[in-house]
Amino acid sequence: MPWTLALLYSDDSLLAVDKPSGMLSIPDRYDPDAPVAASELHAAWGRLFVVHRLDKDTSGVLVYARNPDAHRALSAAFESRSVAKVYRALVRGAPDWDEIRCDLPLRPDGDRLHRTIVDAHKGKGSATAFHLISRYKNYALVEARPETGRTHQVRVHLAALGHPCLCDPLYGDGDPLLLSKLKRRWKGDPYEERPLLGRAALHALSAAFPHPMTGDELRIEAPLAKDMRAAIAQLEKL
Repeated sequence: MPWTLALLYSDDSLLAVDKPSGMLSIPDRYDPDAPVAASELHAAWGRLFVVHRLDKDTSGVLVYARNPDAHRALSAAFESRSVAKVYRALVRGAPDWDEIRCDLPLRPDGDRLHRTIVDAHKGKGSATAFHLISRYKNYALVEARPETGRTHQVRVHLAALGHPCLCDPLYGDGDPLLLSKLKRRWKGDPYEERPLLGRAALHALSAAFPHPMTGDELRIEAPLAKDMRAAIAQLEKL
């Protein structure tokens, strides 16, 4: 299938795109046949330098450096926590909190499924601030602001709080969100029904950081992905 990466920002130093779900940020030994964002961009933009990653399922803001100097500066910014990242997640269950901070330590590749796990002894310090945006019947829309950058951090912390991302195959039940399960009187063909949402419901909404050359604050935002908007529209009707 043809892939489209919407351009969010570009200059001589960096490039930011809206990565669709189903695309890797960089090549992955676990999924060698999956499309890779940097490869899709190469023909138009030349060599790009990776400064951070999004999970394959996660949509939203993905930033690349365009030269070695910008790469060094952006990498340092991401590593030093001077990048403010905001995510949106659809989760199972309606949290009884409006604001909460999860600081459970995490260890990547901690089990036979190569998942990140909560590990009080060997895990690294991790923290994510969560804000409840909307409650629905048995579901919720949550904003996440990770303060550290551990692998799968937002997904693991949400699962640890008892509210995993919808459709998350690693940290939740992996079940797709179906209209037939939401509407009592749904009359469609169950053999032809397409899920409203079939991937871990996480979207990288924005990233704010100092421009690598000027130092000016730069904020880049990607609109909520179409599948998540469709899911929210149905959940609001419950």
